[in-house]
Amino acid sequence: MERAILVNVATTKAEKEGAEESLGELAGLAAAAGAEVAGRVCQVRPRLSPRWLVGEGKVKEIAREAREARADMVIFDRNLNASQQQNLEDEIKVKVLDRTQLILDIFAQRARTNEGKLQVELAQLVYRLPRLRGKGLSLTQQGAGIGTRGPGEKKLEVDRRRITDRITRLKRDIDGLGKRRSSQRQSRRGSPVPSVSLVGYTSAGKSTLFNRLAEERRYTSPNLFSTLDPLLRRVTWPDGAHFFLSDTVGFIRKLPVELVTSFRATLEEVGEADCICHVVDVSSPSCESQLRAVETVLDDLGVADAPVVKVLNKIDLLPEGERALLLGRNADPRSRTVALSALTGEGVPDLLARLREVLFAGHRVYTIRVPRETGEMADSLARRSIVLKRRESDGFVEFRVLADPAGIARFLPYAAQGDETW
Repeated sequence: MERAILVNVATTKAEKEGAEESLGELAGLAAAAGAEVAGRVCQVRPRLSPRWLVGEGKVKEIAREAREARADMVIFDRNLNASQQQNLEDEIKVKVLDRTQLILDIFAQRARTNEGKLQVELAQLVYRLPRLRGKGLSLTQQGAGIGTRGPGEKKLEVDRRRITDRITRLKRDIDGLGKRRSSQRQSRRGSPVPSVSLVGYTSAGKSTLFNRLAEERRYTSPNLFSTLDPLLRRVTWPDGAHFFLSDTVGFIRKLPVELVTSFRATLEEVGEADCICHVVDVSSPSCESQLRAVETVLDDLGVADAPVVKVLNKIDLLPEGERALLLGRNADPRSRTVALSALTGEGVPDLLARLREVLFAGHRVYTIRVPRETGEMADSLARRSIVLKRRESDGFVEFRVLADPAGIARFLPYAAQGDETW
């Protein structure tokens, strides 16, 4: 396991107050990448040094701490340009990474699908292209640990044209996959079955909630970015009503723009959802700032129309009184906030009830009796409603459906009177 020194530089009062929190998150990222934190260094200065980011004296302090801790790398909680990275490595004599490189490395390790690998490689090359002139340790060593991994890893001393050509091919391939995904979304858009997207800060518990709702066994982990590739599953109520649920990559403060750009086709799934579940780790001391970070990304994606249900997760980690107070608020049917524990299942029925209200507002349950010989009508009804049950009797095909009355207006003359028992 590689050992890392973490460095935070604050230039404002707000950055100074949030330095420990930011370093804590950077430590989580380092652990997710497979590194052991060997030390932390903070500096407050009126402006960033164009040469080293930190001051000259602080560079010497970092170099001394790296030697004493036998660190393999130094990770800065800010982005570095090529000259800053090279200058720092010349002075410190170990590999130097910035926050974006660390996140890209984690994504490179976690990508499993072909689309995910292409998106990560594109993000890495777009990030590295303007830094090709740098000849520091982190740009020249191949396969030397964190910051050097990635699908299709290429030596960074190759001609800029070859990398540019590779970026062009990757964009073309990703666009092709994006068009296929868009076609699938278009097909779902014409379906009466609604969709819900889970979004939230990384490690907020989205995958655990996904598993709970969809009865899946998707991999979950306390590590940051344990989910990278999206997944779509059906969630069904006891009466047969259902919706599609998608899990998405977690967000984070200062999410690299290269990743947002590369994963835009995937993140567009969120914008197409009929409802967004914003999962929040209510037990985290950084709960509010994490919530705002996710809302910022959603705004950047232009997600404004879909209703949002705020899910306050991990209430099992709260004191009993606070937990009971939050659960008591679930009783308000007008609230778009639900408290629960995806791990224990407490409060999950309240979320399902709230989703039912949001997804099927204005829908009603009908019993439709269609003559058996009119097969086309039966097929058309199935395309315009959610079929809860189906049976045949006395020359008729009977459907128990959940539908918007406007969507099945032509079938209402065939609706049975009263609530028949099935």
